[in-house]
Amino acid sequence: MTRGRFQTRYLLYIPMVLAALFYLLPLYIMLVTGFKSFSEVSLATMWELPSGLYLDNFIEAFRALAPYLANSVRMVVPAAIISSIIGSINGYALAKWKFPGADIIFPAMLFGMFIPYQSILIPLVEFMKDINIFGVSLYGTVPGLIVTHVIYGIPFTTLTFRNYYATIPRELLEAGRMDGANIFGIYRSIILPISIPAFVVVLIWQFTSAWNDFLFAVVLTNPQAWPVTVALNNMAGSQIIAWNVQMAGSFLAALPTLLVYIFLGNYFLRGLMAGALKG
Repeated sequence: MTRGRFQTRYLLYIPMVLAALFYLLPLYIMLVTGFKSFSEVSLATMWELPSGLYLDNFIEAFRALAPYLANSVRMVVPAAIISSIIGSINGYALAKWKFPGADIIFPAMLFGMFIPYQSILIPLVEFMKDINIFGVSLYGTVPGLIVTHVIYGIPFTTLTFRNYYATIPRELLEAGRMDGANIFGIYRSIILPISIPAFVVVLIWQFTSAWNDFLFAVVLTNPQAWPVTVALNNMAGSQIIAWNVQMAGSFLAALPTLLVYIFLGNYFLRGLMAGALKG
């Protein structure tokens, strides 16, 4: 590598580092403010480091948010898993088993990705009020949120798996047929074992999308079923806001998605590069 190319390569890191610092600034403010005492919190000193580490802020925030963190986990994990499984089956059928109407069904499913949430809130609320499972209404409950995120996640998961399965050689399916496997046997024995990269992509994406949701959560749930995003919004007092506790709570609410990308980010990128989003 010549000296000019070496310098050009490292010049490319400058905008990336600046962009990273820009996006990390809110996290810095959250942590710095979360460790400060109430008397230290002000706009004039928000960039300054705290005089000490006040862990009481995080303890208080965790006590206030713990039930709602549990609601988020109960909602996010089933929603991500169910939508991923349905998307995998849909993608397999659309990519490898052409049937009449497939060219119409697939674009119709993708259309769901572009429907604004706000445009369907009123019919969604009425639908949830009318639907009962074992005599229990879905409206105002965690299962209602699970159903909502599963349905809204199906277009993305279907697209991801369909494009991933399109890269799989058809000879693998033909070999399965020659061994006597039917459509479900081929999926179970051949397709599913090599689907891990795509599953990682959609699970991480769906987990993040459902965890960070606020609009559906605030409209479709009652206070007992609030996820952490809604509870965090309601931590602010009516007269005086304890911003140090609020920032500590914000960090706790963001921590699960941060950990997912810190520990699984490499697998996410490998899944993308393996063809999960290739046409």
